Amino acid sequence: MCATSVPDRWRSFVLSVDLAVVIAAGDLPRRAALDAAWPGWADGLGLVVAADGGARGARALGLPLEAVVGDGDSLARAEVEALRAEGVEIEAWPTDKDASDLELAVERALRAEPGRLILLGAFGGPRLDHLLANVWLLGHPALAERDARAIDGSTRVRLLRGPGRAALEGRPEDLITLLPFGGEAEAVRTEGLRFPLHDETLRGGSSRGLSNVRLSPRAAVTLGAGQLLIIESHPRTASHPQEDRTP
Repeated sequence: MCATSVPDRWRSFVLSVDLAVVIAAGDLPRRAALDAAWPGWADGLGLVVAADGGARGARALGLPLEAVVGDGDSLARAEVEALRAEGVEIEAWPTDKDASDLELAVERALRAEPGRLILLGAFGGPRLDHLLANVWLLGHPALAERDARAIDGSTRVRLLRGPGRAALEGRPEDLITLLPFGGEAEAVRTEGLRFPLHDETLRGGSSRGLSNVRLSPRAAVTLGAGQLLIIESHPRTASHPQEDRTP
């Protein structure tokens, strides 16, 4: 990618938005699949930032791209120049750096002080380490007071920090997995799930919270202490995600 061209106004001016969407360079579902799986997911959209090759995904999803962040290893120079000509902000970084392109893109989005943040393209791609690191970004300290989620056409992931409570509203029969994140998750209590948890401690290395089932459109989980990764999956599409991928 060419030398950085971050406008000076972004260094001193903060524009608060409701929802920021950050697009990774992984596989993306079709827009129709996202809309069907998570109705209203883009309501309040105010900012779209792409991590390097995620810029192509923004176009495929029909999202208005504001900025591209990264080292440019997955975008051709001609693509970068075309984006620049369209008025897209280009924030370039060296290949050798201490953060992933996606983390840098998240931090760029956070300059706008969004109340909510959605990650797209975080689950796809050939490298398992990237997938894990992308999900791990939900634990970014700057996201602690924000509603941050990673989604695709069949799965939605978010992090609950204790003490806290999360509503699990959605389709009956969807799968709900609860995994401890970064240590033990204590006093986990569920409502509206087939296999209830009553003030239990979920520990790393155990599959205790795997594949629960939502019984009604309204369910919830309460966490006393620690952090809990909440993974919601549509069972009919989770086993065949390739059917909903962009070309």
